[in-house]
Parts: sequence; C-alpha cells; structure tokens
Amino acid sequence: MFRFNLNKLKTLDQLNPGEFAIIDSISNNEVEQKLNEMGCVCGEKICIKKVAAFGDPFSINVCDFELCLRKNEAACIKVKLLGTDK
Repeated sequence: MFRFNLNKLKTLDQLNPGEFAIIDSISNNEVEQKLNEMGCVCGEKICIKKVAAFGDPFSINVCDFELCLRKNEAACIKVKLLGTDK
C-alpha cells in the first residue's frame, strides 16, 4: 500500500526511475492541456520508468499507458511523493 508523504512536494523532473507520485498541479498551460486531453488530471498516480541520457526525455507510466515528456515539461508538474508499493 502507498503512503503519502505530504511534506515532499517536488517537480516530476526531480524523481528517479522506479519512484511513484501523485500529480498535484501543473504550472504550464500547454503541458496541462496535453495531459488533460489524454485523461491525465491532478490526482493521477504516476511512475518514472526511464530517464534518457543527460536526463531528457522522461518515460513515465500514467493513466495505464507509457508517456514520454521533455525535462522542461516534467519540471512544470508538481507531484506528491508516494512510498514504495512493497
């Protein structure tokens, strides 16, 4: 079971592969619209799957599919860290 760590708000680009989080807010309207059009809204659980060389792009699991975001897009997404699923 996941546990919220409400004191740990970070941006998505600060997470490491294998970490889980909940989308808290999105500060860029274009990124928010792109995610909303795919059904991804605040409150969705996400997992960082891979980060390419030099940290760009990010591969994440969200809304039961894999999505790639640029580092500057990921920096616009504030998330609440979750504990491990172990």
